[in-house]
Amino acid sequence: MRFPRRLILTATLAATLAPFALAVPQARAQEPNQILNASYDVARELFDAENKQFEPAYKAKTGKEIKVNQSHAGTSKQARSIVEGLEADVVTFNQITDITFLVDKGFVAKDWQSRLPNGSSPWYSFPAFLVREGNPKNVKNWDDLVRDDVKLVFPNPKTSGNARYTYLAAYAFALEKFNGDVAKADAFAKKLLSNVVVFDTGGRGATTSFVEREQGDVLITFEAEVIGVKDAYKDKKFQVVVPEVSLLAEFPVAVVDKVVDKRGSRQIATDYLTYLYSPEGQKVAAEFNNRVVDPKVAEEFKAKFVPVRLLKAEDVFGGWANAQKTHFASGGKLDELFVAP
Repeated sequence: MRFPRRLILTATLAATLAPFALAVPQARAQEPNQILNASYDVARELFDAENKQFEPAYKAKTGKEIKVNQSHAGTSKQARSIVEGLEADVVTFNQITDITFLVDKGFVAKDWQSRLPNGSSPWYSFPAFLVREGNPKNVKNWDDLVRDDVKLVFPNPKTSGNARYTYLAAYAFALEKFNGDVAKADAFAKKLLSNVVVFDTGGRGATTSFVEREQGDVLITFEAEVIGVKDAYKDKKFQVVVPEVSLLAEFPVAVVDKVVDKRGSRQIATDYLTYLYSPEGQKVAAEFNNRVVDPKVAEEFKAKFVPVRLLKAEDVFGGWANAQKTHFASGGKLDELFVAP
């Protein structure tokens, strides 16, 4: 597949990040020995694996012990928790607007996207489908999700960045299908939302509802989660369905400036996020079914992923800020179309 140009690391940036450069240990004597990463709901296993790699690498470079603690929830909930007092040194989110919220509240610097490559997004994914054994409803594309006989499971778009990607991916598909007819796209999105049997607050809750409670015919979540669930529950013989077109889901990361300046953890936090771009960090992400931005690692894992045409929020919706205002703000389009089960 052809990757969006901005997803490719330049040689200069790759060379800068690859060594996982750390400040001299003498400058770090008073730093804390723990940091907190506030992350999205379905990334528990991913960051458990990343941390197990980072912690010994950090000790080998600096001689100091470090522990990376984790907090997981829907990213909008995480962002609000930080404003309310959760002292996260870094955020690894799945939507830019939740970091923008922290910028607006004075917790993250305005230049956060320029601090790391690829707009501070070390990997990407997109909404895909998980169906039950044999794909009994013959689900192939977004069109099938608005049929009366197909019941869906995905999180609440009001609390989950994961779900907002699903909503926007479906809306973008409808705009293409109906040649930009907004009224028809609205009707498509409203029907999609009405077919959801349960709106959990986050992606992992939605997975639990589909897998363990056996609700719905289709789980819609990030491709990384879809593949992971299929592999984890081999006895259930779930099938992955990648639609022909979906919406690019970037996973932005940022140092929480207000917290790290208070705790003296800025360099550790920066090192941690930088590590996610290293070949080692990228391999872990790819092993957990994320599509990574390091060209060599992406090539190594390319057989794992099927081609998909990815639309971008910037192209379809005029960027995330505009999508937030139009669709997700109080009184926006989502409020007009949302039908609770």
